[in-house]
Amino acid sequence: MFYNRVILFIMKDAMARSYFWTMLCLILHQIDAAYWREWEMFYLPGGVQGFLAFNLAAIAVVLAGYRQVLLALPRARLYAGICGALGVATFVIHAGFALAGLEQFHLPLSMAIIVLCLGCALWLFNDLRLHRRRPVA
Repeated sequence: MFYNRVILFIMKDAMARSYFWTMLCLILHQIDAAYWREWEMFYLPGGVQGFLAFNLAAIAVVLAGYRQVLLALPRARLYAGICGALGVATFVIHAGFALAGLEQFHLPLSMAIIVLCLGCALWLFNDLRLHRRRPVA
């Protein structure tokens, strides 16, 4: 029983780290997206106001999920999956934009943040996979 609790604590801590870095990369990307006027790339209705409304909702969900992970609440795995999916989607969408010839996000740090969104998301998915294999104390 004690061993299970120790393993659960270690795994929760590992998932909290990978969640934090994925969340940080996603938020950094959204800051960069404001510079590149990403709402124009997506043809968002409402322009910058639609972009801000989307980010209000998306960042609120990601931050609420971080709380779930830190406190090892029942929905932590769900939120970790959502955060990881956002990281992968960010990379895939922007890779598609790059292949389509759009010139936004071609500065080295912009590209690094997008690649880090993918890398951190994969790290989070790996921690999520390992967390699912552990018994719950």
